[in-house]
Amino acid sequence: MDTTACNIRTLHHHDEMTMVPTVLQQIWGSAIPLVNVELLCAIAESGGYVAVATDADNIVGASFGFFGRHHGAEALHSHITGVLPGVQHGGVGRAMKFHQRDWAAERGIPWITWTFDPLVRRNARFNISVLGAEVASYHVNFYGPMTDAMNAHDETDRLLMAWSTSEDVADAVTEPDSTEPTIAVATPPDIVAMRRTDTDAAMAWRLTLRRELGGRLAAGARVVGFSESGDYLVTDSTAME
Repeated sequence: MDTTACNIRTLHHHDEMTMVPTVLQQIWGSAIPLVNVELLCAIAESGGYVAVATDADNIVGASFGFFGRHHGAEALHSHITGVLPGVQHGGVGRAMKFHQRDWAAERGIPWITWTFDPLVRRNARFNISVLGAEVASYHVNFYGPMTDAMNAHDETDRLLMAWSTSEDVADAVTEPDSTEPTIAVATPPDIVAMRRTDTDAAMAWRLTLRRELGGRLAAGARVVGFSESGDYLVTDSTAME
């Protein structure tokens, strides 16, 4: 998809939002709505962020977020951002995140935060290597059980990401400092497919990453990059055994 033909705009009224829950259900493969129109209206009315990406008047992506705090400062917490499977990997997701970032920056909001499953390799690479967001913390089974096609049959560990709206993104995406010890923590090639075909193997990956990444972050480690081969690059002066 040509992202130059994609229009991203914020929504403010009920009539504009009626298709958003359906689109999000399609993206996540959920049998139940992930959000309803009434809540989206309340978020928009209270000053929060509700937006869609459209191509030829068809919604191909959607995003919404509400206000929160990070490091004691105001933040926009992006709860959901997604694009339809047919247009993924075409730059729409990146365009939506930068629209969100510009929206927050215009309002003097210094941070955008969101969570994602640390086992999903493509999202880790996008969040860390493309956007230059920082890993703030690891949360075990953050949402509890979920039943959509992406998350079913697994626990919902999440990484909390924090993205500065004032920092130059080109400067943020850097190689790790070679003077610091760096540990590579692996991820599976496709955890979403693995959950459907081998739930035991998927859970084994979950517990391993929880220990190797979550444990190191709890001990003071920092994620400083994500490799082309699918590894978190973690610097850890405490040198876990």
